Amino acid sequence: MKFCSGVFRVPADEYIEIAKVADEYGWDALLLSDHVLHPERIASDYPYNPSGERPWDAMDDFPDIWVVSGMMAAVTRKLRFMQMVYILPLRDPFSVAKALGTAASLSGYRVGLGLGLGWMQEEFDLLGQAFERRGARADEMLEVMRKLWSGQMIEHHGEFYDFDPMCMRPAAEGEIPIVVGGNSKLARRRVARVGDGWAPAFISHDELRAGLDEIHALRGELGRSGDSFSLYYTLEKPDDLDEIRQLEDIGVTHCNATPWGAYGQEAQTLEQRLDGLKRFGDEVIAKRG
Repeated sequence: MKFCSGVFRVPADEYIEIAKVADEYGWDALLLSDHVLHPERIASDYPYNPSGERPWDAMDDFPDIWVVSGMMAAVTRKLRFMQMVYILPLRDPFSVAKALGTAASLSGYRVGLGLGLGWMQEEFDLLGQAFERRGARADEMLEVMRKLWSGQMIEHHGEFYDFDPMCMRPAAEGEIPIVVGGNSKLARRRVARVGDGWAPAFISHDELRAGLDEIHALRGELGRSGDSFSLYYTLEKPDDLDEIRQLEDIGVTHCNATPWGAYGQEAQTLEQRLDGLKRFGDEVIAKRG
């Protein structure tokens, strides 16, 4: 079992110090959140809140994923950087392949892609990307990006992207893991087809087991049973050792155990957040080997 910490709603100027401490105290990865813009008023409903309200404030920081990953990678040795989640179809495949491929290669392949499809149509409209059929477009984006990472002359003739031979350098010579977020049946099928891992949100242990069984069955049909696979799950109580053991039995490989507030108080300062990382590292991560 590996442990990850999110930095959701954390001020951007704290990321570097958080990364240094997480690296020192045995954390496997930091999980980053992604939005480009925050319209003051939106009609789109946030899918994981019955009220449809966003669980953050428009004034919260969401720094650029690839810039901040590169900066944190430069001051750490082992810590990895993943997103929960990066809104892939909000962009084009060429700029994402360039930024992610560069960040991955220069960090020693400690940067991956945790992709989501997005839910806020207003953000898509502002960035000039189609909200409709974003799932099919994201699938083709991955196909294009993986071709581009080869560093060779490649061409592509698909529904959304069509181009003659071209190349992108530097090549990505190591692995860039792709973890697919989402709870729907379509998301699970996408995990089976193109993903290296799954990151569901706000589901029970029973739902997790059922979804994982479905994904493994689909991967078997596609001849992917032998491929490496990661499963990310967010702990309700970061220091619940019984739940950690249960999740390990289910097959969870990465626990999001963000320790803010795990020790009796809500972390409001950088010092409190760093203390939570250190304490969890000493009391849970180190004792689990």
